[in-house]
Amino acid sequence: MPTSKLDDGLTSPAAVSTVALRKSYGDKTVLDGIDLHIPAGSVFALLGPNGAGKTTAVKILSTLITADSGQAQIAGHDLTTAPQAVRAAIGVTGQFSAVDGLITGEENMLLMADLHHLPKAEGRRIAADLLERFDLVEAAKKPASTYSGGMKRRLDLAMTLVGNPRIIFLDEPTTGLDPRSRHNMWQIIRELVTDGATVFLTTQYLDEADELADRIAVLNHGKIAAEGTADELKRLIPGGHIRLRFTHPTAYEHATRQLHETTHYDETLTLQIPSDGSQRDLRTILDRLDTAGIEADELTVHTPDLDDVFFALTSTTTLPNQPKENTR
Repeated sequence: MPTSKLDDGLTSPAAVSTVALRKSYGDKTVLDGIDLHIPAGSVFALLGPNGAGKTTAVKILSTLITADSGQAQIAGHDLTTAPQAVRAAIGVTGQFSAVDGLITGEENMLLMADLHHLPKAEGRRIAADLLERFDLVEAAKKPASTYSGGMKRRLDLAMTLVGNPRIIFLDEPTTGLDPRSRHNMWQIIRELVTDGATVFLTTQYLDEADELADRIAVLNHGKIAAEGTADELKRLIPGGHIRLRFTHPTAYEHATRQLHETTHYDETLTLQIPSDGSQRDLRTILDRLDTAGIEADELTVHTPDLDDVFFALTSTTTLPNQPKENTR
């Protein structure tokens, strides 16, 4: 992986930059030319189906494995020529906890402090601060094997932060957690970014990416299928519409004659009108209804969500259609 200036033409300082990153195992190409530019102090989410290459990307960027070709810089350090500097700048929490269940939470923290070669007093201070921050003080003297899944995940992340990393890789950090524990983890991630960290997040939970990420990339068959903010990605996918429901058949029939390019559902007296969900589009439809003296009993606006984006970019089959309908 030869060095080069990866940030040419980009004004935001990058915590992570890659150009044409590739990795294969035998005849299977896992990463097929990945380009990334992740600004410092942001949350970046990498989405993709199982086997898309998300974990492989994290392993390469965290120096656990090497790429076959391409270039990468982490915190300004070249991944190939300065791996030690990269390791000093990052923290990694994987899908499977690194917590040792045979020792206490506090002992896990102190072990990490020793691995970072911290002086004893400093290590104890940092461990105590992090245990308090992650609400683990009461459990600190108990074996980690007695912790709940959410507590183990918090301890795992606290251990990752012992070395005060500038860039944190979280590989599916909330897999298997209950909704409350997931939301607690989300709040912790927000606080990390507020404190200046950069978070590289892989997840299969689309609501998690929508909730947390400044930018999102969808990885499919080793390639970046699309990248942008959540709103930018949603605008890539057609299917937005306004749905009008009527109580009286007469009003419904009148509306079907006044509004063109509608899909109508006779059994439920409902009309569906293609729309980008904008205020202007909505106002146009309402003005046409007002001019015709028609009043809908219910109006809902649907814009594509990240589920729609994910399925459209990663599915090789046609999505299920809506119930049988008529179009005028």
